[in-house]
Amino acid sequence: MTCVEDLPYEVILSKASFAECREYVEKHCPRYCHVDPGFRLFDKYMIGVPPIAIGVDGNAVVFPFTKPCYGTFLLRIEDTEEIARLAPRLKPR
Repeated sequence: MTCVEDLPYEVILSKASFAECREYVEKHCPRYCHVDPGFRLFDKYMIGVPPIAIGVDGNAVVFPFTKPCYGTFLLRIEDTEEIARLAPRLKPR
């Protein structure tokens, strides 16, 4: 199992709400989907306020990540395998 913090990531938003993350993904990512809490991404269960937006921008996955005591961040991680797994759920902007 990989820890998200061990992956090479870019922080897009920090200390953001789930609504702010959802708005960003829907506005800036060419493809996205909505998932419920408990959905597995990068082999981790997602937590948050539904619907949780996950976006795809080029070869990168854009998603909210909550670190207890630090808040929610919108991260961008390049990973074509995870995009392939998300592909059936994705819709165009």
